[in-house]
Amino acid sequence: MTVKKFSEKQLKVMTWWTPKSPYRKHDAIICDGAVRSGKTFCMSLSFVLWMFYRFENRDFAICGKTITSARRNIITPMLEMLRSMGFTAEEKLSRNILELSFEGKKNRVYVFGGKDEGSASLIQGMTLAGVLFDEVALMPRSFVEQAIARCSVEGSAFWFNCNPEFPAHWFYRNWIKKARQKNALYLHFTMRDNPSLSEKTIRRYESLYSGSFYERFVLGKWVAVSGAVYPFMNDDMFVPVPKEPFERYMISVDYGTVNPASFGLWAQKDEIWYRIAESYFDSRREGFQRTDEEHYEALKRLADGRKIDRVTVDPSAASFIETIRRHGEFDVVPAKNDVKNGIRAVSSALKEGSVRICNNCADSIREFSLYRWDEKGLDIPIKENDHAMDDIRYFVSTLSRLEGGFTAVAARR
Repeated sequence: MTVKKFSEKQLKVMTWWTPKSPYRKHDAIICDGAVRSGKTFCMSLSFVLWMFYRFENRDFAICGKTITSARRNIITPMLEMLRSMGFTAEEKLSRNILELSFEGKKNRVYVFGGKDEGSASLIQGMTLAGVLFDEVALMPRSFVEQAIARCSVEGSAFWFNCNPEFPAHWFYRNWIKKARQKNALYLHFTMRDNPSLSEKTIRRYESLYSGSFYERFVLGKWVAVSGAVYPFMNDDMFVPVPKEPFERYMISVDYGTVNPASFGLWAQKDEIWYRIAESYFDSRREGFQRTDEEHYEALKRLADGRKIDRVTVDPSAASFIETIRRHGEFDVVPAKNDVKNGIRAVSSALKEGSVRICNNCADSIREFSLYRWDEKGLDIPIKENDHAMDDIRYFVSTLSRLEGGFTAVAARR
């Protein structure tokens, strides 16, 4: 990786801890703001330079939502730069340890994932000289506070970066709004703070988001989402079913017994995935419930003899997944069920046009008009009119995971 130029704000991140910096006595640095704003790379590089300037033979931590995301976002791009600067790096993958050496000095970096409340126990008992949290707003408070409590070495510091979430989020209330009380340097980033982005690239990102997500991911604001989940889905967004032939087929399933079950048939043509047909069964409306075998027969009718590459199913529907596997006719995979990130991925795919909804899919069209955010400001949709919405989300998120991604959300930072 070659960095030709740092912006003024990036340079501030790089040098805040140096002897002549007016910010050198701060205990923490917080960088938030827009996606692709360059805050992550400059922070991770600064973190390593700081640790070797201040310490020797000490333990540090780099924390991501998962260990995989920490390696992807921090470790891999950072190591390329460090090795070009003369650092020696030895990764011990089985123990999630990174041993760094430079001019006779050595320090150890432990890599942690803070995905849920149970993650706090992973870091207990350690003594750290510093910790870097990548996407701290995605981590539970208990994990972050446990990691902070481990930093008992004199001169230790905390490094935080994140994209904005809702304004009632604990990190926004307790760290960003109280940065001065916490003795933390707070820097807000926009895409304009990343000199590696061209004007064309910035305009592309600006076109991918709308409403509250535009304010968050382009403007970098901590705002609550409200109103329609997909406000841009008007009549012009629904297209006729393309003419055959199609290149590939998939089916996505939101399973339901008491609640409606929604199945979507997807066909690929010229690198675009179309929802060309669907099956929607509401037991309350019909007056009876289907068994797993009856749902399977509906799945077969929707496939109608086509070669289906994959069926992706609501991961909580274990019995139906097992029914599909037992018949041996379809390759079935549990869907990736991350609601918030899944909605972002669907929004980007629909706006880019890599996924399109055909105008014969009446239940999907109906739910797009009714699907709403919960007004309590918790960043979750109301659990109504969400069955086709869920199966569409399963399709986009799972296809993105299986095939390397086709939306802006899945792009490497």
